[in-house]
Amino acid sequence: MILLQVNDVMRRFGADVLFHNINLQIHDHGRTALVGRNGAGKTTLLKMIAGITTPDEGTISKTRDLTIGYLAQDQGLDSKNNIWAELDLVFAPLHEMEKEIHRLEEQLANLDPQDANYQQVMNKYDRLQSDYKKQGGFEYESRMRGILKGFGFGEEYYDTPVDALSGGQKTKLALAKILLQAPQLLILDEPTNHLDMNVLAWLEDYLKSYQGALLVVSHDRYFLDHVVHDVYDLDNRTLIHYTGNYTQFVAHKRERLKAEWKHYNQQQKKIAKLEDFVNRNIVRASTTKRAQARRKQLAKMDKLERPETDDQSIHFHFHSDKASGTEVLDVKDAKVGYDEQVLAGPLSFSVRKPQRIGIIGPNGIGKSTLLKSILHQIPLISGTVKFGANLEIGYYDQEQQQLHPNKTVLDEVWDEHPEVSEQDIRSLLGSFLFVGDDVYKVVHELSGGEKARLELTKLSFKPINFLILDEPTNHLDIDSREVLENAINEFTGTVLFVSHDRYFINQVATDVLDMHQDGITHYDGDYDDYLAEKAKQEKATTTTTIPSHQPSKGKQSYQQSKEVQKARRKLQRQVDKLEQEMTDLETQQEGLQEKMSQPEIATNIGKLTDLQKKLDATKKQADEVELNWTTAAKKLEDFDNQHS
Repeated sequence: MILLQVNDVMRRFGADVLFHNINLQIHDHGRTALVGRNGAGKTTLLKMIAGITTPDEGTISKTRDLTIGYLAQDQGLDSKNNIWAELDLVFAPLHEMEKEIHRLEEQLANLDPQDANYQQVMNKYDRLQSDYKKQGGFEYESRMRGILKGFGFGEEYYDTPVDALSGGQKTKLALAKILLQAPQLLILDEPTNHLDMNVLAWLEDYLKSYQGALLVVSHDRYFLDHVVHDVYDLDNRTLIHYTGNYTQFVAHKRERLKAEWKHYNQQQKKIAKLEDFVNRNIVRASTTKRAQARRKQLAKMDKLERPETDDQSIHFHFHSDKASGTEVLDVKDAKVGYDEQVLAGPLSFSVRKPQRIGIIGPNGIGKSTLLKSILHQIPLISGTVKFGANLEIGYYDQEQQQLHPNKTVLDEVWDEHPEVSEQDIRSLLGSFLFVGDDVYKVVHELSGGEKARLELTKLSFKPINFLILDEPTNHLDIDSREVLENAINEFTGTVLFVSHDRYFINQVATDVLDMHQDGITHYDGDYDDYLAEKAKQEKATTTTTIPSHQPSKGKQSYQQSKEVQKARRKLQRQVDKLEQEMTDLETQQEGLQEKMSQPEIATNIGKLTDLQKKLDATKKQADEVELNWTTAAKKLEDFDNQHS
């Protein structure tokens, strides 16, 4: 059933069109993502769908009595209540029912069962009790506790005033409240901001089983892969629908653009050929009729528009002037914190060329503090940090405090490289999408995304063989994140980074360090490998801690072996995934064929035709998946032969 439908919607800003011809459908129990580059108008469209604003043209229709819950980006609660009392407001109707139930109980206690009104009151009491149960009256407190626990608010937080919480905690509480309200359509704008990995995993599981429909905007590709089933791409001022999760959307979009370019180029060749024929033959008496016929053919032709996308992306790479030694960094028995207050420790680990190590852990554990302590910006409470030889360190600060707020974009880069011409500086800035008058913007007026791009601009300019990055994907749109991933994967140096972006970690990490209050634990591989190892440990019901990885000098071959293992695991996962898809599609085909064989269906031409169409579509999809599986299996076989 369609809950909400957007029809030919347009939004203007002055004379400029932000988007037009917007068509979208939200189905009951749907899991839908809205994606697009920063500034495309995603939040503007969400507000229209939520009924906060209205479109300049077009309509948005909803089913009768549709309940909608909308959570704006970084929207926090502002309340004098404590946490429990604030969330308990969601169940005010139940509390009114409780009062009425108690009133009726008292009334029944004072009535004689033989009284004429007794049965009438008893019937009313039974109906109210039944309604109370249906509306969750007996489990709302356990729901509150479960959701609060999922968001990291244990019982010790229940009496905490909402106003005493941090901005991130208020945002989490706002999300918890809207989940308790359980609207039929849940609209979330960047809900994963401020959430650590444990909370993200819990939220993903919760949303998978959510009874209503979901429409979400998020830069968290891992989250989108695990939650959504279809994607609307706001691209080039209009909306295109794709089926599947985020990774499938990327593949489908690439194929669509490839096909559009193919058809466009074919038509352009045909047009050129017809025009050439007309030009050569229109003035000759013997061929003018044929030329005129071709000219009419040209005039009647539905000309394809040139395929366009607004996926403008930064483009850059990191470079170094010299190679570092194998031993890059050794941290031993480090305790990190402020003013003798220990956040975490003792921490011991080593970094060796050319590892790309991701540090993960709960919010507030001190991950950023650890990086600052390694760089001697904040003193260690205890322990030692030892750097290797020939290091050229580049540091990305998530708080962007290395930027000068009163400088222009141009001066921010040029002042550090006065020997370089303005033209070359502006060319570099252009590769980070600072074009034209953008270079004269003052730093403190820039958005978070623009500041992130400016900091990356400065990093790409200097020679680096050891990158230290603190939450580098914050503020970057998805396209820019993918460019950053490519730059890191092509980088020949060493990388140590903090990130809560699980998709990013999967793309770049060779190792993961899981930071906790008592220490830090090393895992080989990316984030999925880390999860697999954790699950294996839990299954074995052991609490064995894997010691910090400290490869000795000269163990380059060991690192290469790990890279090979990681690459093979990724290929194997792809083969396994496609095999599962083939199995699922075969099951679907068998189910459809079984339905078609039922007597009541076999004699119903309409139903039989519909089922045949579904069967044909499923077979086509199965053929495509089998072709992809064959390709993936061949890649895995070739890989094994190459490394055997």
